[in-house]
Amino acid sequence: MKKRMTTLATMAVATLALAACGGGTVEDPGIEEPADGGDTGAETETAEGGEADGDISIAIVSKGFQHQFWQAVQQGADEAAAELGVSITFEGPDDESQVDQQIQMLQTALDRGPDAIAFAALDSQAAEPLLQRADDSGIPIIAFDSGVDSDIPLTTVATDNYAAGGAAAEHMSELIGGEGKVALVVHDQTSVSGTERRDGFVDWMEENAPDVEIVDIQYGGGDHLESTDITRSIISAHSDLAGIFGSNEGSAIGVVNAINELNMAGEITVVGFDSGQAQIDAIRGGVMAGAITQNPVNMGYETVQAAVRALEGETLDEETDTGYLWYDADNIDDDEIQAAIYE
Repeated sequence: MKKRMTTLATMAVATLALAACGGGTVEDPGIEEPADGGDTGAETETAEGGEADGDISIAIVSKGFQHQFWQAVQQGADEAAAELGVSITFEGPDDESQVDQQIQMLQTALDRGPDAIAFAALDSQAAEPLLQRADDSGIPIIAFDSGVDSDIPLTTVATDNYAAGGAAAEHMSELIGGEGKVALVVHDQTSVSGTERRDGFVDWMEENAPDVEIVDIQYGGGDHLESTDITRSIISAHSDLAGIFGSNEGSAIGVVNAINELNMAGEITVVGFDSGQAQIDAIRGGVMAGAITQNPVNMGYETVQAAVRALEGETLDEETDTGYLWYDADNIDDDEIQAAIYE
């Protein structure tokens, strides 16, 4: 099965890349907007039967659709649904600041009475009443990408975001020679992924790079436009800034946009997180030094697989680690990296 999952993940990334190249991708690492790749906030469904165990339905509520990361997660979920013979719905709010909209989507999904629910929380606490209702109804909950402050989810399918944030800090420190001023543009301070990437980065610097000073941490909601404005303000306040870390796709694109607008490419070291065409172009063009990539296709696949295993009565590990990798201009074309990044 593991070999099959790896093959599917690789095929899914290739498929996504071809689809992205077909239209709507960000053509330039400048100020253009990243592609939606689908109807924002929409719900899609894959029905694949599930005759062996009866019709199994899994409701998946993600953090959004505006980033290509979530399109890649959905690709993996669709692959798993097709292989395992289940039906899924996949939906998310208009953007990653819309906590209320996401909670309403979770409510609607719960009202449909699915066999299982997978949930990537924008706010680690806001969904607790609905998760409790699902648990009381015997509906298994699988957390993915970000965990929640609850023991209800049977597993959390995610990157080790704290370790990944530390890896980003380690590379940043090496790139700036172990000294200088650094700032962070973080996607939020309510989700586990946001806080853990931030804390992993900050803690690594404090413990291992005493001559690196973190001068500012700002939150842009994962929105590339807001993150662009924040980055300009940070650079204006700290003219001797050595590096900036963008903690997700939208944050990193915002940092790149600001650097390009200010004609400062090469003057400030930029480290990103996730992938997407804009970051790939920025790395190939030398605007961004490198980034941490998750494996979003595998995350989507393993989320659906975990839900099916739970419905079959299996005991799941508390954490399902989907891994992360560092990529830059030197290794971006390696097979391992190409299988994990998305356009």
